[in-house]
Amino acid sequence: MFGLGWPEVVIILVAAFLIFGPKKIPELGSTLGKTLRGFKEGISQTEDEQDGQDDDYRS
Repeated sequence: MFGLGWPEVVIILVAAFLIFGPKKIPELGSTLGKTLRGFKEGISQTEDEQDGQDDDYRS
């Protein structure tokens, strides 16, 4: 995972907890999840469009 080991991940999580507080962490996680989901959908749509253009080009 990005070249990070478990100790580094734990340190990052503790720092995030201290900076944002316990009330803000679930909100940040939700926002991050939605962002990643949207990014993956965008990548998937782009790949589908490229596949369709490749098929049109070959015809």
